[in-house]
Amino acid sequence: MESGQTKISGLSGRYATALFELACDENSIDSIAKDLLQLQKMIDESEDLRRLIESPLFSRDAQSRAMAVLTQKAGLSKLVCNTVGVMASNRRLFVIENVIRDFRTLVSGHRGEVEAEITTANQLSDDQRAALETALREAIGSSVAVTAKIDPNLLGGMVVRVGSRMVDSSLRSKLQRLQLAMKGAA
Repeated sequence: MESGQTKISGLSGRYATALFELACDENSIDSIAKDLLQLQKMIDESEDLRRLIESPLFSRDAQSRAMAVLTQKAGLSKLVCNTVGVMASNRRLFVIENVIRDFRTLVSGHRGEVEAEITTANQLSDDQRAALETALREAIGSSVAVTAKIDPNLLGGMVVRVGSRMVDSSLRSKLQRLQLAMKGAA
């Protein structure tokens, strides 16, 4: 396996590793990563899809049929469609977001990149994202794979996670610290 340095475990890790190895065999790592990113975006934008994936109330057959139609209409690769199909038929769709995350981790390890997750209150512009990636690359000293998330509850600022390190400069956290300080002073 080409991802020997990156260790992924658990149920989602087994699916991600199998998908990664098949993508390596087909020399399609980039296209599979792109398809999984598209699938994650679809999950993030649709409460109905999230409910289908997470709810045990849907039958195995209903999940399988719905995901087959969805992945084919989205134009996802055969490998991603088949993986999602296997997960649905095994009643494992509830870990699909973890599979996507673990696959990204394997790809980053394969490319020698460090993963960074940035959470902001609003969508970053292309210039802001590029400046942030450059700053992270200079601070870390290696290539950085950035995943951006939006959490309107942050109010402002951002939360940056690189490996086990986290920098929280969000307005929400600053307000919480101020609230705690004021409670202590009273």
